[in-house]
Amino acid sequence: MPDDAVQSLAGLPYFIAFFGTALLLYTLCMALHAALPPLREFRLMREGNVAAAASLGGALIGYAIPLARVLMVSESLTDMLLLSLAALGVQLAATAVPRLMMRPLIRNVEAGQLASGLFLAALAVAVGVLNAAAQTY
Repeated sequence: MPDDAVQSLAGLPYFIAFFGTALLLYTLCMALHAALPPLREFRLMREGNVAAAASLGGALIGYAIPLARVLMVSESLTDMLLLSLAALGVQLAATAVPRLMMRPLIRNVEAGQLASGLFLAALAVAVGVLNAAAQTY
């Protein structure tokens, strides 16, 4: 086997560890986001609410951005885990604060008003971009 192939295969366990941990953290993000009151996006999506789907989609993209950055800058699995959890905390706070402060916005999403869902999505993505930029090592 050529040396390049051997070196590539040597990194496979690290890839699996980092990628697997990232998937677990991403799933945790989705579960925690879905549990945040007062908006229950999964229930609303089952009812066909596109605004809720947009809001949840933005939140998940918003966390994927800093999570990807953390994967790029982490030197160890421990670093990756700690930075990812910090990024998750920032993203959850960025989601919870508008939900608590802008109750009419939440009612609009529950009523299926896409503009409100897109606003929440854009907010989550914007915070995700800033969150990722702050992930320097």
